[in-house]
Amino acid sequence: MSALCRVGKFHLLYIKFLIDTEMSRILRPVILVLSLTMIGFSGLGRQKKEAVSAPIDKGYASINSSTAEAHIGFLASDLLEGREAGYPSGQIAAQYIESYLRTLGLQPWDGNSYRQPFEAYRKERQRKGRYTVHPDSISAIKKDNAWQRLALTNVLAKIEGKNSEETVIIGSHFDHLGVDPLLDGDKIYNGADDNASGVAAVLQIARAFVESGVQPERTVIFALWDGEEKGLLGSEYFMQQWQNPAQIKGYLNFDMIGRNNNESRPEHVVYFYTASHPAFGEWLKNDIAQRGLKLQPDYRAWDNPVSGSDNGSFAKRGVPIIWYHTDGHPDYHQPSDHADRINYDKTVDITRAAFLNLWNLANQPNY
Repeated sequence: MSALCRVGKFHLLYIKFLIDTEMSRILRPVILVLSLTMIGFSGLGRQKKEAVSAPIDKGYASINSSTAEAHIGFLASDLLEGREAGYPSGQIAAQYIESYLRTLGLQPWDGNSYRQPFEAYRKERQRKGRYTVHPDSISAIKKDNAWQRLALTNVLAKIEGKNSEETVIIGSHFDHLGVDPLLDGDKIYNGADDNASGVAAVLQIARAFVESGVQPERTVIFALWDGEEKGLLGSEYFMQQWQNPAQIKGYLNFDMIGRNNNESRPEHVVYFYTASHPAFGEWLKNDIAQRGLKLQPDYRAWDNPVSGSDNGSFAKRGVPIIWYHTDGHPDYHQPSDHADRINYDKTVDITRAAFLNLWNLANQPNY
């Protein structure tokens, strides 16, 4: 069964899952996902009738606006209640992501499960302190009389490479800020740009690798992180457990790729990358020229890219990184971060550019 058919079946099965459980209240956005994605499938079919033969071109052609709208529309709907880490809304988002990755036919990231459950702790709320996943910090917190605990989970899948000793990772956090019942008016932090836009990109690129029909040279892990908004918790926990960071040849990160910082410059995107790997900058320049991508990148080679987003968990351990970001905007961390404000054309071109980046990370022998 093709990836296309599997994804269509996924949405039908997911609707049935929601009807058969007490989660039926989120049926409306799932129907939106189904309808928009099926529109994307029809467009994809038209693209495939064109002369698309090379594996990389097959993957590239599968990335489209309708699928981006489907994923973002679902994850940023009011009924997802802001996807706050540790809350039921975040668990629903994780289940959606896992189901989609399963339907693509991807393998569990560790051979057993698509989940990486973990816990984060902090002092009780009247004391200062952020959530942590570091064992020593957790031990210190538990010496107090009271503390807070979050049960979280990363969602990960992989395509095994010909050389299983080398890995590349593409990631995005799926959590956001949840609900504030004391707000006057809109109480839900929908997080369409932050970071449903990034999740949609990872899911589209996962499908693109499947559509290519070829096994990459290196193993590719598709990672959706929990708890980023509470302190990069998911990616930090993942790297704490990874035995050999040198095995990871590159990490590509998305965090907010769907908006215009300046409406007069709708093609603006910030492209952070590890300065010791100048090839990363050349890749994007060449791909924009060759593919006609409507992007005007602000290239920022970074000597030590250890802050900003989940890239920091990798960079501080010596892993080279690429990070796409479209800059701040007035709706950042506000209830007004809605799906209807996304620049879908730009989101798609960023996703296509990142697919080509990841293809290079997974297949080029040297960079």
